[in-house]
Amino acid sequence: MRTSPEPDTFQLHLPHKGETLTVPAETTLLRALLDAGVPWPASCRNGTCRACIGQLVSGTVRYSVAWPGLLPEEKAKGCVLPCVASPTSDVVLAPPID
Repeated sequence: MRTSPEPDTFQLHLPHKGETLTVPAETTLLRALLDAGVPWPASCRNGTCRACIGQLVSGTVRYSVAWPGLLPEEKAKGCVLPCVASPTSDVVLAPPID
């Protein structure tokens, strides 16, 4: 049985902006946002300051750090740190929920 190769790009949907970006699998969501000129808050870019926190409405990501700066309750609510999160599927990203 032949397996298909892993995709090398995914779609990043931004419903609050009405935009969709194509993101290489190895690129962080924050890098894709900034490269496309989409304003998104950021500071440390290593998963600790939480300035870039967003809401992962759907899809999956892989973190480049072992323990990104999210509380278990935040992870359960779908919070994500785009600075250290790369897509592993098409994703829908929204600003954080207050």
